Amino acid sequence: MEQQARWWAVVAVMGGIFLLVTAEQLPIGLLSQIAREMGVSEGTAGLMVTVPGVVAAFAAPLLPVAVGRMDRRVMLTALMVAMTVGSVLSALASSFVALLAARVLIGVSIGGFWAIAGGIAPRLVPEQSVPKAMTVIFGGVTAASVLGVPLGTLLGDMSNWRWVFGGLGGVSLLVGGALWLTLPALAPREPVRLGVLFRQLANRGVRVAVLTTGCVVVGHFVAYTFISPILQNISGVEQRHVGTLLLLYGAAGIIGNVVAGMKAARNPYIAVLMIPVLLVVIVASFPLLGTNPHTGVGLLMLWGAVFGSISVSIQTWILRTAPNTEAATALMAFVFNLSIGLGALLGGRVVDTTSLSTTMWAAAALFLIGVVLVGRTPSRLVNKGRIRELP
Repeated sequence: MEQQARWWAVVAVMGGIFLLVTAEQLPIGLLSQIAREMGVSEGTAGLMVTVPGVVAAFAAPLLPVAVGRMDRRVMLTALMVAMTVGSVLSALASSFVALLAARVLIGVSIGGFWAIAGGIAPRLVPEQSVPKAMTVIFGGVTAASVLGVPLGTLLGDMSNWRWVFGGLGGVSLLVGGALWLTLPALAPREPVRLGVLFRQLANRGVRVAVLTTGCVVVGHFVAYTFISPILQNISGVEQRHVGTLLLLYGAAGIIGNVVAGMKAARNPYIAVLMIPVLLVVIVASFPLLGTNPHTGVGLLMLWGAVFGSISVSIQTWILRTAPNTEAATALMAFVFNLSIGLGALLGGRVVDTTSLSTTMWAAAALFLIGVVLVGRTPSRLVNKGRIRELP
């Protein structure tokens, strides 16, 4: 009975990750609609992804430090309540500035939640079940692409983006209640301090994971933030089909997450290496091969499957190499979310000053750097490691 209860806690954490990633990326599918209503360019509207990404990046390492020995159950529940408030304020925003201000609160929730939830699996299930639990938890990331962002896009097309943000707030409150009811007391055995965070970078495995994640995630969001105009202007897809295609993109991501979860448990080095390798090929070829709806959709599905595997693959790498898994996970959450914000910001500048094709080639160049970083790392550094429990 105890183990069954712990698995319900794993599912609740997955639900939190699902909603947070949905909230962070939801403007991508609604970008054109919000830009028109708020009277800003699509490049400027991309700041709705940049702002929470940057805020989440700094919240990830600083919140665990600030709360010290606070029970992680209390912390995760409180962050979902904050997410509820931020979503409702977003729905009620009367100006673009007010909307960005509400997105700051969502960014705090994302960063703090991810920093704790990303490495929580070893404290909820036995060691042999950790890969499965991590696949479930990080399935929330791909489920957000499968259900959250596409469903939000479809609902926004049928009604209005404000109703979508408001509904997200209501569901967030329900998940906060589920976390409170299912999670056990999770007091940290050692409070995270800034010095401990920075010392993680002395470990080569953590350092490579941080740099590779930065390159891949920045590259992804340089291009993916503008996937709606990319599909419309490069592949000739009608806007009314974008929501459905994002649904299929997310479904491909779930498949990628499951396959990567099994592969990373056996060989995390290869699982991580193949991500930037495949993304270089897919994204660089998109402006050349994805010039009609059929090939554009095919490349989009491959893109979704590959990027959907990144969270579980990188986190498995971290659990195999990091001296302090909670500190390293907080550091990774910093890098991941900062990279989302920087990618959206950089992509917006490139889109506004050059072209969508140039944006995709810039993304491919960043993926190539990730290939070099992982390729120069000895595989034994990662594959011979053993999963560590949170401190």
